[in-house]
Amino acid sequence: MPAPILTLADLASWSHAGPSLAVLGHPISHSLSPPMHNAALAALAPADARFRDWEYFRFDVPPDDLPRALEVLHAKKFCGLNLTVPHKVIAFDRVARVDPAARPVGAVNTLRWAADGWEGFNTDGYGLAAALRATLGRDLAHADVLVLGAGGAARGAAVECLQRRCRSLWIANRTRENLDALLAVVTPLAGGIPVRGFPPTAIPRDLPAGAVVINATSAGLRPDDAPPIDLATLPRPAAVFDMIYNPPLTALLGAAAALGLPHANGLAMLAHQGAKSLEIWTGVAAASTVAVMSRAAAAAGQ
Repeated sequence: MPAPILTLADLASWSHAGPSLAVLGHPISHSLSPPMHNAALAALAPADARFRDWEYFRFDVPPDDLPRALEVLHAKKFCGLNLTVPHKVIAFDRVARVDPAARPVGAVNTLRWAADGWEGFNTDGYGLAAALRATLGRDLAHADVLVLGAGGAARGAAVECLQRRCRSLWIANRTRENLDALLAVVTPLAGGIPVRGFPPTAIPRDLPAGAVVINATSAGLRPDDAPPIDLATLPRPAAVFDMIYNPPLTALLGAAAALGLPHANGLAMLAHQGAKSLEIWTGVAAASTVAVMSRAAAAAGQ
């Protein structure tokens, strides 16, 4: 049975006796995190009794209520939280400490309880890199990468590419103002790595063939969405990765398939970032839980 959708009001009479974890978002009904994490906890319990009473919940929390929710969940001693849209950026300045690796991203998706407040982490970049390796056999290190988009997801992807020392980073976005804002943030992090931006209708002549294309836009969530870029106008990419996992085949991935390009959706990224969050909360290595989380996410998404 799907996990119930809880609200801040439900915390007034909170009675779960064991350690609690949760995901906060608005909306939250689409989240696959509860079945994914609860499957992993159930798999850990037979060999480690401390996980028998752990449970993962989901809360619908409007943005204006997030500060209060973080206070109450900390007071209730939730062991950890995941944050999804629109809370990742809002929470960044409302935690006691931010992991150094998450600072350039400007967003946190994983919070860990500490006596003096929440500790913030971001596992999305890890999830992206691990998913590229698992599904497409591609590493960000020494790769030419083309990121589509200039929002929060694109910023996280761009930072991860630079932190893993890609060979070059290209960012395509329709709105020049947003593109320039992202370039201003990530270019100082490049450390000599070439970083270029361009509109998707004006492909640079020096864009290299063999790039890894990463869609970090929302284009593809709706059935009538056009691809965020025409793949046929690019020097032939090595692979195409779409962070969207529902629907499983976006217009961009359909175009990649038609061109015979290796491609994958974001379901593996969801599982890998979730496994890394669980590692932060429990100390259990992500590699030991990601398989069961992947299966649970795939089953719940059907």
